[in-house]
Amino acid sequence: MNQRNLTLLTDFYELTMMQGYFKEKDANETVIFDAFYRSNPGGGGYAICAGLEQVIEYVQNLHFDKEDLDYLRTTGLFDESFLEYLKEFRFTGDIYAIPEGTVVFPREPLVKVIAPIMEAQFIETALLNIINHQSLIATKAARVVYAAQGDGVMEFGLRRAQGPDAGIYGARAAMIAGCIGTSNVLCGKLFDVPVKGTHAHSWIMSFPDELTAFRTYAKLYPSACILLVDTYDTLGSGVPNAIKVFTEMREANIPLTSYGIRLDSGDLAYLSKKAKKMLDEAGFTDAVISASNDLDETLIASLKMQGAAINSWGVGTNLITSKECPSFGGVYKLAAIMDKKTGKFIPKIKLSENAEKITNPGNKTVRRIYDKNNGKIIADLICLVDETFDTDKSMLLFDPSETWKKTHLAPGSYTMRELMVPVFRNGNCVYESPKVMDIQKYCKQELSTLWEESLRLEFPHRVHVDLSNALWHMKNRLLESCQI
Repeated sequence: MNQRNLTLLTDFYELTMMQGYFKEKDANETVIFDAFYRSNPGGGGYAICAGLEQVIEYVQNLHFDKEDLDYLRTTGLFDESFLEYLKEFRFTGDIYAIPEGTVVFPREPLVKVIAPIMEAQFIETALLNIINHQSLIATKAARVVYAAQGDGVMEFGLRRAQGPDAGIYGARAAMIAGCIGTSNVLCGKLFDVPVKGTHAHSWIMSFPDELTAFRTYAKLYPSACILLVDTYDTLGSGVPNAIKVFTEMREANIPLTSYGIRLDSGDLAYLSKKAKKMLDEAGFTDAVISASNDLDETLIASLKMQGAAINSWGVGTNLITSKECPSFGGVYKLAAIMDKKTGKFIPKIKLSENAEKITNPGNKTVRRIYDKNNGKIIADLICLVDETFDTDKSMLLFDPSETWKKTHLAPGSYTMRELMVPVFRNGNCVYESPKVMDIQKYCKQELSTLWEESLRLEFPHRVHVDLSNALWHMKNRLLESCQI
């Protein structure tokens, strides 16, 4: 991504608004925008944020080439004075964000931009494009990994992804959420993540017979010998021929370090149990039984309930496209404008007939509250940046909409941490993105802070995202002042 100029990866109205700010307002007016989402994908109990590294690369490379300006000139809508301004356009503001791999919940800011209004407005589209996509796929992958109950999950949806970028960065997001490897070689190269794969049915069909194909593959890759057994007859020839090859390898004193079979069609529960029995009887009790074929978290959970003898899962289409929930729904809303005289931020609020679309105003951050005894998440608190809290004192949490719903936290019974970290200051990046596999470790730790009830695939417990008392009163004062 950082080798391409993505400056024009934007909605056209971002540029028309920029020119409007340039001509009719103070272009250096400092504002705050929040990026957040309103509901968890797939009806889940959480989401995983991802894509920050690519946002950083985009912002660092933000500039208008001569060719960009020549193109904008052809639209006939932009004055030469504005195009001249764009020649030197760079991002000069601040960005705060929740790190990749963090468990997140609806309505809390994932990214906060504090910048001159033209800059903050312009980066909206690309920022949402990147964060929405990778957070969606990371969340989907986390659900699939959870359903697999500790079995390895491999991402291999590249050929079904909606284009090269979706395949590359979707695989990156899937690795963040816990996949053990990807079939995407370019993703492996770019992000130093494990690449894995076996062979296709065409490999088998290209040989005179199945046994020859298996023997040839085993000779080439004795330490990674996973054989696809359903090209012709899974139980009649595929598994028996695989057993024959494994037996020959054992008799030749070839170490059986990573070996087994893959099932790609048919009744996976039935076939895996039959195959397991055959492998066990032949003395190959530790053979991998891998499965693919349009899997997702629901089907994997069902196969687990049926006692399927599968211990490795290859998930493609339904993961890389998040098939049943194809969008994350992140939005980017104005939260405050700086008063030039006082230097203080004036909170702004967007009203709507739909209560869930009314925004939270002001300069905010997010603090996560944990149970001190077990480290599990109690709630998230959206609060103003200058608020302080003392965990040695009691705390009252309340539902922002149904305020009679309250939770009292006793002194010393909870801990807190701020989720947002500085990423850019005065246009300079002050944050170093971890490697993907390090983010994966962090994400696993994050998921462990969720209660089991919030992890379940259906009807999960909703983690509360509350407003601080000060923020709640600010919001309601603005609501009352807007009433006609």
